[in-house]
Amino acid sequence: MTPATLPNNLILDKAQIEQKIKRIAYEIYERNFEEEELVLAGIYPNGNTLAEMLAAQLRAISPLKVQLLKLTLNKTSPLVDPVEIEPQYFSLTDMPVVLTDDVLNTGRTLAYALHTLLQHNPKKIEVATLVDRHHPQFPVAATYTGYSLATTLHEHVVVVLKENEIAAYLQ
Repeated sequence: MTPATLPNNLILDKAQIEQKIKRIAYEIYERNFEEEELVLAGIYPNGNTLAEMLAAQLRAISPLKVQLLKLTLNKTSPLVDPVEIEPQYFSLTDMPVVLTDDVLNTGRTLAYALHTLLQHNPKKIEVATLVDRHHPQFPVAATYTGYSLATTLHEHVVVVLKENEIAAYLQ
């Protein structure tokens, strides 16, 4: 998005998002301090960027070996194309996994991603999201939430996680 196309309703600025990511990283470490290794599986594009940011924080504050996975899926028609996992041949067997996405709205995207991850027999799966909008239609809840925001069904949260801009907007 260019500055001219961004909505005016800023809900989180760069400093606030960075603070929330740091807090989520500490929470992840607190719940997984007995683990040697942890997988952050980010839903492309923004969930993957969030996973990368969380990985950097976790590496700075803990001895955990953090692995990154990128999940790509068709968010509007998730059954049309299979969920792709990169790297493709990474084993999740008996690994703790934190599935990340920028916004949790209905839980639909996360439910399809969870379905794919469960086929790889992880030890456990937790969910981290930057913004939780509270419109559940699928039985998915965030284990870690940066910002909880009650919105109407007609409002949208836009998260921008780019080098030159980090912010979240309500439109």
